[in-house]
Amino acid sequence: MKCRHCQSPLENVLIDLVNQPPSNSFLTGGQLDEPEIFYPLKVYICPKCFLVQLPEYKKSRDIFSNDYAYYSSFSSSWVEHARRYVDMAEERFALSKDSFVLEVASNDGYLLQWFVKKGIPCLGVEPSGGTADAAFKKGVESVREFFGAALANKLVEQGRQADLLLGNNVLAHVPDVNDFVDGLKIALKPGGTVTMEFPYLGNLVRLGQFDTIYHEHFSYFSLFSAQRIFASRRLVIFDVETLPTHGGSLRIFAGHAEENRAVLASVERIMAEEQSMGFATMDYYRGFQEKADNVKVDMLDFLVEQRKRGKLVAAYGAAAKGNTLLNYCGIRSDLIPFCVDASPHKQGLFMPGSHIPVLSPSTVRERRPDYVVILPWNLQEEIRHQHAYIKEWGGRFVTAIPTLHIY
Repeated sequence: MKCRHCQSPLENVLIDLVNQPPSNSFLTGGQLDEPEIFYPLKVYICPKCFLVQLPEYKKSRDIFSNDYAYYSSFSSSWVEHARRYVDMAEERFALSKDSFVLEVASNDGYLLQWFVKKGIPCLGVEPSGGTADAAFKKGVESVREFFGAALANKLVEQGRQADLLLGNNVLAHVPDVNDFVDGLKIALKPGGTVTMEFPYLGNLVRLGQFDTIYHEHFSYFSLFSAQRIFASRRLVIFDVETLPTHGGSLRIFAGHAEENRAVLASVERIMAEEQSMGFATMDYYRGFQEKADNVKVDMLDFLVEQRKRGKLVAAYGAAAKGNTLLNYCGIRSDLIPFCVDASPHKQGLFMPGSHIPVLSPSTVRERRPDYVVILPWNLQEEIRHQHAYIKEWGGRFVTAIPTLHIY
């Protein structure tokens, strides 16, 4: 295998999570007796550009199909995060009814709906038909294609270059990152701005967030690796913000290199931090496998102990990261009999690999579990607040990352 950006041979392994099913490939009851495909889940580090990546074990077109199960709007905190971003962008970039906003991977319109309400023209790019349908109901127009240079050229021909071109948690999802960033360059109007948010590699490594690794995430970015890729496509990252979302993310701001925008101190600061910590050395990445193995042992010890004590343990949130955790640990429905999720698109289905049934959140009140393992730990504050009633019967919440914690 070669690096998807610089084509250097890949031999250095960050972590091997063995074979797993795609994390959003939920099953119907009728599929439980059918063969289930497991793909390797091994992550490599490029020795030249230090892009952390895994091969395209399953094709992106098969992952982001019409029955893709992730709908952004079912997290109230994420929708609020999007609303605050739109308010910020409107003011910072002086957006108006004469502007044009383009969002790549616009999902169910969770973000663009706020631009629609402000009367700012916008367009989403979303290959998954189900989520694009949901966006349409919010008044959000969507192009149902994958984004890249070809689509960007079509948009230019239509006179739809963007004053603001944004993407949240999409940069990690593209197998051909060079073509994707080429598309950003093409689709961006002169003087326009690109913003991209992505889970930060520094948090992933430091906190052992191995469960954020799954087949639809093809790459994991530091500012160092993102800057190299953008610079190679004549885009300059001129500002960067750290965000608490998804366990720690970066939001980068980029523009055309030819415009010579001043690079703000925020970029220099984070680049200096990465250099001092050794992001561009292999030593920085050593020990990551051990962190995952320790989580696995502690999680299994906890679940087996509760099973022996006759305690009921449920899970909350049928998230992709939860499926990585469950499958790497080998957890099945004998240890966690059910998982609840707010999304009706997941309820009534079974989690891939573990075959744990996904039920309505009302099941928590009905069955009164002793422990509720929050799988999307990045949303734990929202979930613990919404379901604080489990204290009525002495129930407690549990998270596994970065270490097992019982609340």
